[in-house]
Amino acid sequence: MPEAGYYNNSKKTDDICEDVCGEQASKAALSMSRLRCALRGFDFRALLILFIGVPLLILFIYVHGQKITYFLRPLWESPPKPFTVIPHYYHENVSMENLCRLHGWGIRENPRRVFDAVLFSNELDILEIRWNELSPYVSEFVLLESNSTFTGLVKPLYFAKNRRQFEFAESRLTYGTIGGRFVKGENPFVEESYQRVALDQLIRIAGITDDDLLIMSDVDEIPSGHTIDLLRWCDDIPDKIHLQLRNYLYSFEFYLDDRSWRASVHKYRAGRTRYAHFRQTDDLLADSGWHCSFCFRRISDFVFKMKAYSHVDRVRFAYFLNPSRIQDVICRGADLFDMLPEEYTFQEIIAKLGPIPRTFSAVRLPGHLLKNVERFRYLLPGNCRRESG
Repeated sequence: MPEAGYYNNSKKTDDICEDVCGEQASKAALSMSRLRCALRGFDFRALLILFIGVPLLILFIYVHGQKITYFLRPLWESPPKPFTVIPHYYHENVSMENLCRLHGWGIRENPRRVFDAVLFSNELDILEIRWNELSPYVSEFVLLESNSTFTGLVKPLYFAKNRRQFEFAESRLTYGTIGGRFVKGENPFVEESYQRVALDQLIRIAGITDDDLLIMSDVDEIPSGHTIDLLRWCDDIPDKIHLQLRNYLYSFEFYLDDRSWRASVHKYRAGRTRYAHFRQTDDLLADSGWHCSFCFRRISDFVFKMKAYSHVDRVRFAYFLNPSRIQDVICRGADLFDMLPEEYTFQEIIAKLGPIPRTFSAVRLPGHLLKNVERFRYLLPGNCRRESG
């Protein structure tokens, strides 16, 4: 009982923590309850967030950080300046004089010479399709091959080993090789630039002169034959012109869009024209061919390119190179690197989310492909299965 006139209103306290923190604490109580005392002021939910939520967030960012970055691209990068698109007129029954006139160009008495120059890695089938498409219009094929990938891996000289496959072009072929530098840890684009400079020298060795046409494009960026025929016969064409190509992935079954523009054609000028694979002018000729990216016969070729090309940083996890995963991705029309679309507006990103819709059209494809269906069936709609070797 409290003394008369005295009321004790003290609240109940945590005796264990009080003892531990107080001077009267025994050594046993101190050792057993130190952690409980230290955490006395923490909320249990805050601890869950700290020890479980934060690590999970870090893991999520590690796995999906690239997707987040690409989705937010419209916030940190503006779209490039639009091209000036030149309408492209063509029909096999319309004369070249009329086709040139439709484009606002004159007609030449004789066609220009055409040089088709490429850096070669391992795309043997696509190169055969490309060269057969362009063969009636090209004066000289120029091909440079290295024993190094852009990422510094040793590679065989695939073209040299399979040169007999291209005997139809042998009389018009300037072929060169270049040794890789194999610099560890170097940005792959440095090696790529080194090889493109070497290709410049090979083009000059091939005998190009002023006013000849030079096609600058990767092997899988295939201009249509009638496009090159138009440019070689027409007068007053732009000195530089990019080619708008139909964009396909894995085969001609998965049509992505028509936004491939890096291929270009130049009226050669000694001392001024340099081989490049970036934007060099605002002029873009519409519907000028095909870009078939990662269009390989064998799964091993997919693995090779994923490790060999300049964007090797996209192989973020080893399982991306798993053959069964690659085969599944091909047949679904999904992305090999599990990336979001590389677009500049949220509307375009959202519109392209998910696998690429299939197309069952094989109309207006390269002629050599359709003439040799049995050999190239894997490139046509309905044939997504690839050879394992």
